[in-house]
Amino acid sequence: MAEGDARPARSETRFGEGFLYDIWYFAALGRDLKPGRLQRFELLGEPVLLGRTRKGEVYAIRDVCPHRAAPFSAGRLVTEADGRETIECPYHGWRFGTDGGCTAIPSLVAEQQMDVTRIRVRKFPVAESQGMVFVWMSSDPRGGEPTEPPPIFPGVVGGDPKIIDHMDFDSHIDHAVVGLMDPAHGPYVHQQWWWRSSKSQHDKAKKFEPREAGFSMVRHEPSKNSRAYVVLGGEPLTEITFRLPGLRWEHITVGPRQVLSLTCLTPIHPTKTRITQLVWSDHPAFVLLKPFIAAGARAFLRQDGDMVNLQNEGLRYDASLLWIDDADRQAKWYQQLKREWTASRREGRAFSNPVEPAVLKWRS
Repeated sequence: MAEGDARPARSETRFGEGFLYDIWYFAALGRDLKPGRLQRFELLGEPVLLGRTRKGEVYAIRDVCPHRAAPFSAGRLVTEADGRETIECPYHGWRFGTDGGCTAIPSLVAEQQMDVTRIRVRKFPVAESQGMVFVWMSSDPRGGEPTEPPPIFPGVVGGDPKIIDHMDFDSHIDHAVVGLMDPAHGPYVHQQWWWRSSKSQHDKAKKFEPREAGFSMVRHEPSKNSRAYVVLGGEPLTEITFRLPGLRWEHITVGPRQVLSLTCLTPIHPTKTRITQLVWSDHPAFVLLKPFIAAGARAFLRQDGDMVNLQNEGLRYDASLLWIDDADRQAKWYQQLKREWTASRREGRAFSNPVEPAVLKWRS
């Protein structure tokens, strides 16, 4: 007996509602998953037990025991006599393998014949890549295998990230995504002396091209009014990329040196999104300036979070949203990408990126 009943594939595409499925979501850093430790996460409203076996393998299963609904994450990892590692429920000791299959029900006596292998909980495909752990969220609640590898990012250099920051936005992932990619809010929301101010606005024109499951502001010199780039010295070039479901990164090169600032948006449930900010670099400036750069990145993230909370005051009244060109074109692309991703999965065909090359112009 499999946990849950078969339901049709989910395909919510209305802005601010539902989630994308059949895609990889960032869940955690690999270094945060300790062997033998059971950790509870919530992804897209689903309770997920994410762990690492004592042999180092990462796994993910639904964090609800099908017997009496106790969370497996409150239990323990048990090594069986044959060397297998199983998860023991804290309530009645039912044990499940990391593949989601039941292996033992301790309360059964010898004459009670029951094929426990027919009992299963949902297993979520998981992948560890570049020090990050991604979980594949299938549209089929019974589970489904990935149809593509997890994303690979440029500029992951020097081992662990130099800067790590987390924050939960009280919003649907759609609002968090378009808020972070919005090019026109900077002079008003981020007014630090070392960045820019509302008095330093000027016209901008940036070239955009489609990328895998997203788009990119192609490599260019940073804007002159973005003072923070000065600390990198030399002649920095930057490329800013967005990829579904909620991955945005800026890859900066200064000669042979690199900086990668990666923002991962992970929906916890419909009204809460976790923002994880990661920065890698082999640039010598990070040796002395790391505390200042980290403080700046943290300030940016919290200012964006404060604005999301302020926006929620208006959204409570079911406010309609007005999108304009060119400042909101990226937000429009995001919605088109979501619709095409869902349609391609529903129709069983290859994804066709709807983004066309363009030069966008705005003032900020």
